[in-house]
Amino acid sequence: MAELTQLIDSEVFLAYATYTTIVLLKMMLMSIITAFFRMTRKAFSNPEDTATFGKGENAKKFLRSDPEVERVRRGHLNDLENIVPFIGIGLLYALSGPALSTALLHFRIFVGARIFHTIAYLTPLPQPSRGLAWLAGYAVTISMAYRLLTTGLYL
Repeated sequence: MAELTQLIDSEVFLAYATYTTIVLLKMMLMSIITAFFRMTRKAFSNPEDTATFGKGENAKKFLRSDPEVERVRRGHLNDLENIVPFIGIGLLYALSGPALSTALLHFRIFVGARIFHTIAYLTPLPQPSRGLAWLAGYAVTISMAYRLLTTGLYL
């Protein structure tokens, strides 16, 4: 058990925990932004959500799709598709004993790429800005996975 305690107390693991917390909070913020856009655009997907704005036939007009709400939702979905693999692979990577400087480079690029991706998605910035941000974050996760497969795991 002492070895596990030492791993968790390592600077690399603390860096992982810090940057994972940042991207998870950013992903949680996307839920709040989605709710904000739904309320300000009065565009809901569930009938019970329209009760504040009317009843019966009057409420049905709020059961609709809105391009801005859908843009935020797609950004949030993209976070789920990219942050969840980062969390799993990043944890294994952090516990595999990489150099702190290399680990920090991986974690910082990923977090910066995800934040920039969100800005590019919500603004919206012209392509290829969003695509390059996605690619940078994805490449970081692949890089960590490659290191794990080539140095730490038994195949």
